[in-house]
Order: sequence, then C-alpha cells, then structure tokens
Amino acid sequence: MALVKSISGIRGTIGGRVGEGLNPVDIVRFTAAYAVQRRAWLEGGRRGVKHAIVVGRDARISGKMVDMLVSSTLIGMGFDVINIGMATTPTTELAVTGEKAAGGIILTASHNPKQWNALKLLNEHGEFLNDAEGKEVLAIAEREDFTFAEVDKLGEIVYKDYLPYHVDKVLDLELVEQHNIRHCNFTVAIDCVNSVGGLAIPAMLEALGVKNIIRLNCEPTGQFAHNPEPLPQHLTEISELLKSGQADVGFVVDPDVDRLAIVCENGEMFGEEYTLVSVADYVLSHTPGNTCSNMSSTRALSDVTARYGGSYSASAVGEVNVVAEMKATNAVIGGEGNGGVIYPAAHYGRDALVGIALFLSCLAERGGKVSELRATFPNYFISKNRIDLTPETDVDAILAHVKEVYRDERINDKDGVKIDFAKGWVHLRKSNTEPIIRVYSEAATMEQANALAQRVIDMVNEKMK
Repeated sequence: MALVKSISGIRGTIGGRVGEGLNPVDIVRFTAAYAVQRRAWLEGGRRGVKHAIVVGRDARISGKMVDMLVSSTLIGMGFDVINIGMATTPTTELAVTGEKAAGGIILTASHNPKQWNALKLLNEHGEFLNDAEGKEVLAIAEREDFTFAEVDKLGEIVYKDYLPYHVDKVLDLELVEQHNIRHCNFTVAIDCVNSVGGLAIPAMLEALGVKNIIRLNCEPTGQFAHNPEPLPQHLTEISELLKSGQADVGFVVDPDVDRLAIVCENGEMFGEEYTLVSVADYVLSHTPGNTCSNMSSTRALSDVTARYGGSYSASAVGEVNVVAEMKATNAVIGGEGNGGVIYPAAHYGRDALVGIALFLSCLAERGGKVSELRATFPNYFISKNRIDLTPETDVDAILAHVKEVYRDERINDKDGVKIDFAKGWVHLRKSNTEPIIRVYSEAATMEQANALAQRVIDMVNEKMK
C-alpha cells in the first residue's frame, strides 16, 4: 500500500490501513483540509466567487467511491458542489472558472495503474495550488483542524456536463481551423485507455469535422487495456493499426487526458517531447512570442522558438512551475515534454483536446504526412537514468559538487542542477517520491545522450564512495 502527500494533492493505492493507502478516512481528512483552506481564502473578502467547489473524475474503478466521499465531505464543510461526473482534468479546470467557483478537486491518478487514485487540488483559477497553499492544506490535515457545518449551513450538490463547454472553448480558438480539418477528410485512430478520453476525444474530433474515427479502448470502464502511461512500449496496438495503413494519424491520451502522444501514419512514434514542439511551431508561425517548458524537456522547443524570434525559458519540473514561468515571461505557448500542451489562449493547464485541435490544424495547413512534419523539427534524443541513494546521502552536497565541477558551463539550479553543454545537456534532480536522483540527458544521438549522462553519473558515484 502507498500514500503520497504533496503540495498538489494526495495520491495512493486504494485500501489499506489509515495513513498507508488511499482509504475513506484519509480521503475525508484531506478533502476537509482543502475545504478549510478554501474557506479561509473566501473569508478574505473575495467578490464574484461562489462558495462552491467543482468535482470531476476519470473512469477509475474507485472513482465513484472517492467521488461520493469527496462530494459529501465538501457538503459537510458547507460548500456547494458542482459535480461534473466523469470528466477530463482540463475540463474540470475550465469548469472552475466557468462556474466562478472557489476551487476544484480532480479525482485522478493520471498515468498511474488502476489501483491508484488521487485528489488533485485546484485554486479559483482552475490551476493547481501553489507551494504555500499546498503546504497549508497538508498542515491542516496533519492537525485535523476542521469545523464542519451545522445543519442549516450544509452545502448542496448539482450535476452538470461540462464537456460541451470545453469543446466549444477549443473550437473558438483563433488558430483552430475547423474548415481546413474538415476539408482534409482525415482518418484518425485514437486510444483512450478505457477512461474519460473515450468520451471527450471522439466528441472533440466530431466537432472538428473528422468523420473517420477508429476507436481503440474507448469504453470508460476504468479497466485499462494497457499500462496507462502513453509511452511507446505501451502503444503497440495503435502502432500496428497505423502500420497497416488504416489511418493518417493516431492520438493516445492518458486516463485524465492532459497528456497527448502522437503516432505517425507509418506506425512510428512522433515522440512525446515533440507533441509540444509541433504545436508550438504552429502557434509561433501565426503568433510569434515566448515559450516555456520544464528543465527536463527537449532543447528542440528552444530551437523552434529562436526560429521565430522569441525567447525560451525553462522552469522547475511540475505543471504549477511551468505555468508560473509562462505568466512571468508572457509565453504564448508552453508545457512539458511528456506530451503536455499548455496554451494560454485556452487556459493555463495541460490539455490534450487543445493539443489535438492545434496539431490537426497544423497538419491541414501544411499538408503532407505526419512523419514528414516530424522530420522538419530538430532531432534530439533524451536518455533517462537514475542514481540510487542511501539514507546517509547528502544530496545538496552532491549537487553543489556537480556545479563546481562544471562551473565553466551554463548552469541552471532552480530545480536540482542542469548543465547545458554546446551539444547537449544533463539535468540532475532529487525525486519527490523515491530515494533517487533522476538524471536526464539529451543530445543529437542516443549514444551521445547516454555518454553525457554516464559521465556525470560516474562522477557522482565516485563522490558518494
């Protein structure tokens, strides 16, 4: 059993003893703590904001149980609940601002297997809580400092479907070219891993004018047909379908539909890092400006941004950090190299529906095959490695040593240490969930990326002796 508490929420495996897994007692405790934090925020004299919380969930088997506990707890804390049922993460984020609610809770463990679930906590903007707010919720939960509402002040619950609202928001984007997409008569294959993407992605494609949709794993049963993280080794079914020549492009989403993987017409992976790169290239070609991704994402985005005269900046890892950096630099597009596209013209959250609409608009405008589009971008390879730690390991001392050894290179230390070499980079950061240092590296070939990483790993291992 596992229970992980972080500033963005609480996640864990369903069941187990209190404090050891995600069970009803802990679900109620953390929901109540979040309600206390939101109540205090509202008491700061906020105007135009409802005393309400939006609740949405993915299709996990445990989703209904968790939903009932969360919604009932919020009502018991005196909040009204706008329950949008099975909904994507970006749909829930948009519903918060659409309802002018005080916040939202997304019930999803994202790409984790079916035994996991989580409470992801949103502020009044439909964005993840910042560091201070998240720590406040954790502290309240630890103290169990709750005051529940008296009988005449209990909240109420209403049920709404926000998918049409989300789809309309995407269609209204200036750079989404419905006419061009419809004219191209694309055949699109989708794999929605038996979660809410099976509801949202076909609705989005049909609204865009795509008539030929090949559906794989689109029944939202929560029984994931394969490992739900959209990595190449998990996507053999849709890859084989594309190899057979049945579709022009394939789209794969994770259970809560904030990550997008693309498959070329020949069955080859477009590359999760290049989802954002391709969408950014299209956006920048029409609206030049700045871009942002996290420090462990491909250099290709920086290259593409420079092509259009903009500036690229790297944030600490984590969506909340990317969003903060995007706002600080007025980025017109940004996201993460895991297939997460954040387009401020829509909202400040990773959104696979937005990614699909912009990608198809790009493909329709430029013509040709998906593999040909992929070939137009700078080609890099990322190697992902780790260094196991012991309880005695002084990670700060190790990172300081790395900075000193590579002091003549470009160093970014806002999240661990990233070393930018002329022909590649290495990023070391301590994991928030495991006793390891993650070591990501990138270069023009996988061999070069591996060699860069190994050089730094060997140096760290020598220091740890």
